[in-house]
Amino acid sequence: MKKAVQLLSIFLFPSTAFAGLQKQPVEYKDGDMAFEGYLAFKKDVSGQQPGVLVVPDWMGVREPYKAIADRLAQMGYVAFVVDIYGKGVRPSNGQEASAEAQKYKSNRKLLRQRVLAGFEELKNNPNVDQNRIAAIGYCFGGTTVIELARSGAPVAGVVSFHGGLDSPSPQDGKNIKGKLLILHGADDPFVTSQDLAAFQEELRKGNVDWQMIYYGDAVHSFTQKGAGTDKSKGSAYNEKADKRSWAAMKQFFKEIFSQE
Repeated sequence: MKKAVQLLSIFLFPSTAFAGLQKQPVEYKDGDMAFEGYLAFKKDVSGQQPGVLVVPDWMGVREPYKAIADRLAQMGYVAFVVDIYGKGVRPSNGQEASAEAQKYKSNRKLLRQRVLAGFEELKNNPNVDQNRIAAIGYCFGGTTVIELARSGAPVAGVVSFHGGLDSPSPQDGKNIKGKLLILHGADDPFVTSQDLAAFQEELRKGNVDWQMIYYGDAVHSFTQKGAGTDKSKGSAYNEKADKRSWAAMKQFFKEIFSQE
């Protein structure tokens, strides 16, 4: 009877399937400015675990990225969704998001400052192994995690999902300490061949340990179901690329977090 009640509870309230997770908003500061991220990790796990910083797309902290953090937590990581824009700054549409993101894309120093604040918040969590931290980012967030690496932060590895790839400060490639995994739609119209060549040259000259996977028939936003399936718009969901890129990230984590 007890088992039947448990199954009924899971059916009626799907969130109970994640009862083994600790999930909570986390307020932190960068100077005098307040930010609100989202933290998820497994309860009752002994010892410190690898940490994963999650940087959302230009819409900021919202449910899809909290769900990604929950998924990572289920895999045994301490996941933290970083807030780049500030507490309460939540774009409601693409136009607002574009304007907000542009403030940081045009000021990479400020972008690094914001993501570093979130990185420090995760790194200082007592459940996190400070020597095993990765960062993943989507679209605008993909650009952001690359900037985190360029800042010289002690991050073991970063993963960019359909991120903006350019090289505004080529000399900063030499600051990258961790490994890079770039997951890119082969038909992404928002990354020019010139920017891509400059980005790769920066990594080569910086002697960075990097790899890049191209997904055929994929454009921008290939992991985002909300992007629809019309590739002619430049952004569209691609189920194969979504699943393959997540699998590539998981394999990358095995490599960078290995303690052998």
